[in-house]
Amino acid sequence: MKRTSQTRRLTARGAATRARIVEAAANLMYIRGVNATTLDDVRAASGTSKSQLYQHFADKDALVRAVVGLWAKRVLDREEQHLERLNSFSGLQRWRSALVQLNSVQNGRYGCALGSMANEVADHDEEARAIVAAGFARWQQLIANGLRRMQDNGKLKPDADADHLAIGLIAALQGGYLLTQTTRDMKPMEVALDMALSQIKTHLIE
Repeated sequence: MKRTSQTRRLTARGAATRARIVEAAANLMYIRGVNATTLDDVRAASGTSKSQLYQHFADKDALVRAVVGLWAKRVLDREEQHLERLNSFSGLQRWRSALVQLNSVQNGRYGCALGSMANEVADHDEEARAIVAAGFARWQQLIANGLRRMQDNGKLKPDADADHLAIGLIAALQGGYLLTQTTRDMKPMEVALDMALSQIKTHLIE
């Protein structure tokens, strides 16, 4: 059986080259977009030859999937730091403020890395779409788990639907990212998140 780039064992040097290619592609595709980034752009940014690039990736679709996986990991690593121990409404407010602050540093440009990737790949590459979907599912689960911890410690009403509230919060966040990206104004993101948090607040135990 022919060995593919996914099954071939890489040397340390080969792994470093592959990682450099994916890193360069991830940065370019986040800023320029997937469709506007060519393989020649990636080769120039990563300092690799055409033969090196094709040794690791059969085509652009394969590289895009690796990029989507990298961005999903980056986003989830960041979110896990904020949400893995979430157990209070004040913790949700701090999470909200951290996201707004992070997005304001770049004046709303480029939006959410995971959401931006979803916009470009979801209707064209089923494998890439599945990676993005799994990333959002994990993000949503982190929030829902935090809400359940709030229920366990008596801060959130037992009948509050943690999964639905988490979906609403993620949807508000992504909508806020998009509107802020187009307006270059942080207000839409702030309002969207605050309204979603207000809904959660109605379920708090006084």
